[in-house]
Amino acid sequence: MEVLHGPGYRHHFDVHKDLTPEEKAEVLVDALPWLEEFSGERVVIKFGGNAMINQNLKRCFAEDMVFLHRVGLHPIVVHGGGPQISHMLKALGIKSEFRGGLRVTTPQAMEVVRMVLTGKVSRELIGLINTHGSLAMGMSGEDAGLFSAVQTHPLINGVHEDLGLVGEIVSVNASAVDDLVQMGRIPIVSSVAPDEDDPTKVLNINADSAAASLAAAVGARKLIVLTDVEGLYSNWPDKNSLISRIGLEKLRSMLPDLETGMRPKMKACVHALDGGVEEAHIIDGRTPHSILNEIFTTDGIGTMVVREGDIELRAARPDSVNEDRVPNVEPSDTAADAD
Repeated sequence: MEVLHGPGYRHHFDVHKDLTPEEKAEVLVDALPWLEEFSGERVVIKFGGNAMINQNLKRCFAEDMVFLHRVGLHPIVVHGGGPQISHMLKALGIKSEFRGGLRVTTPQAMEVVRMVLTGKVSRELIGLINTHGSLAMGMSGEDAGLFSAVQTHPLINGVHEDLGLVGEIVSVNASAVDDLVQMGRIPIVSSVAPDEDDPTKVLNINADSAAASLAAAVGARKLIVLTDVEGLYSNWPDKNSLISRIGLEKLRSMLPDLETGMRPKMKACVHALDGGVEEAHIIDGRTPHSILNEIFTTDGIGTMVVREGDIELRAARPDSVNEDRVPNVEPSDTAADAD
């Protein structure tokens, strides 16, 4: 079999040639306890960052979803599409305005948001998954009353700013997602939602928040958030301060001091655990098959949020371990979009 090169693939190791049959068997046996523990469990994954831009990483993500499904887990994907939205707005000559790093969503921009999320990002991912069988089905927060939201005016530099058609979820009716899971499908959910008071008005929802709300509503065992960093650091930019495990209350106390891009992701983790989800994970989506590494290995990767405990740091790893990571090619996710 040809060894694949380029972003999203390891060029220095060929699993087909460089592992003995015994080593391959050992890898599978090592995953057995986790396969047994998570069989039948629901896992909500927020798909974002470079994993949704780089073609090889997108294929790896689709393979991970199929793998989870085939071994008995129930993956549910929530996605945004900030970079794709920005690209389409620019192509259409619509100016993007940001305040405090947050996108202002005008009615004109909202039409583009809906078009890109449901007509492009969702369809591409569904197509990649369905090359492995008729598994994935798409829906948005508008469908079957999945999400209901209210328009928000976030506090920016001490002032409540009007960002237009931007909202936050206030209720979830997960019955349609439940139906898809029971049918043996992989739901792919776009993060837009109708306004609670006027269902004809659609709001742009941050995908991290949407994933957390859905995870709580469907009784997920895990929430996994893909991003463009290795995890949460206790003392950024000290690379040796990467947190492996953190308790819920400790994380809650850290939220006000977190960087703008990381805060909505960690708030989503807090929201998920407050809603009954057992564990939440922030992992590096630039690494191919990072989801499988998190779920089916003893050490895992990234940062895991649990209900009890303080902070445990992850042991520093040599740079050679991360040679297959794809460098950032777009700005990291922010709270600005459903990205």
